[in-house]
Amino acid sequence: MQAHEPQVYLKAITLRDPVEVQLIKEDLKKQMIVIIRVTPLAQKSVDELRSVIDDLYKFVQSSGGDIARLGEERVVITPSKVKIWRGAHEIT
Repeated sequence: MQAHEPQVYLKAITLRDPVEVQLIKEDLKKQMIVIIRVTPLAQKSVDELRSVIDDLYKFVQSSGGDIARLGEERVVITPSKVKIWRGAHEIT
């Protein structure tokens, strides 16, 4: 019998306010993959969006996760066990 692997969840959210960053960090600590729609915050304040993305980038780097843009409106963040393929290397 194989050991039971924990479930990995994917969560899609819309970021409307910088205070929601803490909730995203909590989801990442739970090993969730998070897809964030950033358009509402970008329309409100590009500077706030930059600050939020910078904060999330630092958090993800410190936890060994990965972060990347998905087109113009979305960002995907993964926990440490999941890497985002960028086409720069072969998958083995």
